[in-house]
Amino acid sequence: MTPALQIVSATADHAEAVWTIFQEVIATGDAYVFDESTSREDFMAYWFSPKSHAHVAILDGEVLGSYIVKANQPGRGSHVANASYMTASAARGRGIAGKMCEHSLHLAKSLGFQAMQFNIVVATNTVAVKLWQKHGFRIVGTLPKAFHHAVSGVVDAHVMFRELDDIG
Repeated sequence: MTPALQIVSATADHAEAVWTIFQEVIATGDAYVFDESTSREDFMAYWFSPKSHAHVAILDGEVLGSYIVKANQPGRGSHVANASYMTASAARGRGIAGKMCEHSLHLAKSLGFQAMQFNIVVATNTVAVKLWQKHGFRIVGTLPKAFHHAVSGVVDAHVMFRELDDIG
C-alpha cells in the first residue's frame, strides 16, 4: 500500500524543513522573487505571518513542499486570495505542487475568498504556467521584463487569476 500525501497546517516543527526547501528554491534564481540574501528571520516572518495560512505536504514523515494562502490585498481587495508554493527539489515531478494547489483552492474558498491571483509567475517557468492553467488559472496580464532571472536576465512575468465559484 502506497502511503498518501498529507497536507496539514504548518507548525514550528516544520519550520526547518520549510526553510531548507526555500533555500533550494531561491538558489536557482528562476522562479521566486526572493534572492539568496533573504535571511531566515525575514523568510519566517513572511511565510509564517499571522496573516498567512501556511501548510506543508508530508509523505512518509518528510516535508516535501509548502504553500501559503493570504489575502492578495487589504480592504476592498481582500476577497481575492494570493498563494505561493514551493516543492523540495528531490520531490519535483511527483504531482506535489498540483496537490498543494488543489488543497489551497479549497482552503481559500473555505476562508471566504472569491478568487485567487498569482502576482508574478515567471514566463520562462513554463512548467508552473502549465500547472496553474491545468488548475483553472488564466493569464490575465503579462508584465514585461518584471523578473530578474539568474540565467536569462530580465524576463516577463504573468499575472494569473481564477475565480473559486466551481470549488466545492
